[in-house]
Amino acid sequence: MIEVCIALVLLSVGVLALISLQPSAWRLSGKSDHLGRASGILASQLHAMEAKIMNPSNTMPTTGSSTVYASGQGSAQPGDVAFTVNTTITDLGGNTSRVNVRVTWPGNATGIKESMIVARQQSFLQ
Repeated sequence: MIEVCIALVLLSVGVLALISLQPSAWRLSGKSDHLGRASGILASQLHAMEAKIMNPSNTMPTTGSSTVYASGQGSAQPGDVAFTVNTTITDLGGNTSRVNVRVTWPGNATGIKESMIVARQQSFLQ
């Protein structure tokens, strides 16, 4: 009987330890979800700017800020998260430009950022 009581106490301590870890696991899961979505938005924005700059037939894209929703829709859906995308394009001369993109979201004002140097390609001219 004593062995059963000791086993129950040890089991309950283990279960309580696992339950106490649950809130931090949910929080970490949410952070990783936001980071993953932000990295996808960042890569998409960099590729779009690269394509626009490389083709000399296009006008040079402008520097600015926009809001992108996690759902991918044009407007916020229930439970959606708004990501702020800041794009800065700097002319480096000689048909080259530097594109800087920063993506931030609620709870993370620093966000993630990346830059790319893009050259206009005359071969795209039709």
